[in-house]
Amino acid sequence: MTTFVDRVELHVAAGNGGHGCASVHREKFKPLGGPDGGNGGRGGDVILVVDQSVTTLLDYHHSPHRKATNGAPGAGDNRSGKDGQDLVLPVPDGTVVLDKDGNVLADLVGQGTTFIAGQGGRGGLGNAALASARRKAPGFALLGEPGEARDVVMELKTVADVALVGYPSAGKSSLISVLSAAKPKIADYPFTTLVPNLGVVTAGSTVYTIADVPGLIPGASQGKGLGLEFLRHVERCSVLVHVLDTATLESDRDPVSDLDIIEAELKQYGGLDDRPRIVVLNKIDIPDGQDLADMIRGDLEERGYQVFEVSAVARTGLKELSFGLAKIVAEARAAKPVEEATRIVIRPKAVDDAGFTVIYDEAAEVYRVRGEKPERWIRQTDFNNDEAVGYLADRLSRLGVEDQLMKAGARAGDAVAIGPEENAVVFDWEPTMMAGAEMLGRRGEDHRLEAPRPAAQRRRDRDAERDEAQQEYDDFKPF
Repeated sequence: MTTFVDRVELHVAAGNGGHGCASVHREKFKPLGGPDGGNGGRGGDVILVVDQSVTTLLDYHHSPHRKATNGAPGAGDNRSGKDGQDLVLPVPDGTVVLDKDGNVLADLVGQGTTFIAGQGGRGGLGNAALASARRKAPGFALLGEPGEARDVVMELKTVADVALVGYPSAGKSSLISVLSAAKPKIADYPFTTLVPNLGVVTAGSTVYTIADVPGLIPGASQGKGLGLEFLRHVERCSVLVHVLDTATLESDRDPVSDLDIIEAELKQYGGLDDRPRIVVLNKIDIPDGQDLADMIRGDLEERGYQVFEVSAVARTGLKELSFGLAKIVAEARAAKPVEEATRIVIRPKAVDDAGFTVIYDEAAEVYRVRGEKPERWIRQTDFNNDEAVGYLADRLSRLGVEDQLMKAGARAGDAVAIGPEENAVVFDWEPTMMAGAEMLGRRGEDHRLEAPRPAAQRRRDRDAERDEAQQEYDDFKPF
């Protein structure tokens, strides 16, 4: 039996970036030809994309953990690692993506609409990319960044023009089956329909979609029955159709009270007051049903409802209903504002934004550095390589982290933490003037890789060395 799922929690993990490679080019008669380590590949993204052929979130209910592939590490001979493959996850039209706190991240409507749920990590640079005039032969490479991992909630809201609402067994499924080519399950017991059914109706030149919303009973907006699970599917519909059963077998019910109860539930759910409403009196093929319809029609029209009398079984009144809905749908579409082109909101950084903050945590007695660049550089650093650590010290110094630490009152030997509190890198701070860049000197430079000197220069240097040696001998020779 097919199960309909319209709300799932998805755990996504993008691919990690590949590590850069530290390598030196070697060939015959040229054993040290310079750095040639390639860059690591980018980690794959996790992408949600709207696919019209997908109608449920069932796949993600059974398999909620999804991970993209990692990028490959770089290699020698300037060979970059292969990028990780993006993981594309098809979702139904009308899927809303939220974070764990309920904030909307994306509203996916329309075929092909995409949202990157997890960003792949960037690959680390190889030592060839890190080489410069000052650093001719780096003996290290940068590590690849980990991919983004987070939990998101996906909710499906049916995209339809018309929503059929009403009590269970009011005939909504029968009505949608005769108005369109949809084939829902139909029976004479409550809660036959356990999933929203969607059909396409053509009336003249107007084509519109119609959906029945199951499970509405008193208390549905508070979670009773199936109502709370499916009321969200009404939100996107432009027109609400109350399907009233004029031949109900329950003595304590009548069509008008059914209408009032469903309206109360819709009002408590909220956000639907502006939707046009019509009333369909169903099952008039039954003698008592026609009599009851004649009795209540005037009362409903006095309330301002447009009323249609139909029989899904005898197929009477369907043409008038389909064209009447087409007219209301066309008016609702015309009343919608013209959609503007997608605007990109640019939020430039303030001129005094350093890109990081330094705060002293009195409880932990540590200076905490937070910022996108410092935290990314920490993730890229191989702390088993002294040269890589020195390179990190240079980068932090150029960014101004040391200056801010001094202004915050930090002294040599104080604890400094870079990164989020639960996963920070903590070290004892030593200013650059005492350690780090100046202590390590000209990192990454190898005199063996320097360009050969001209012959004349070599002779002059050789003569100068001989003269210097002779002078030292003369100064210290015994009398």
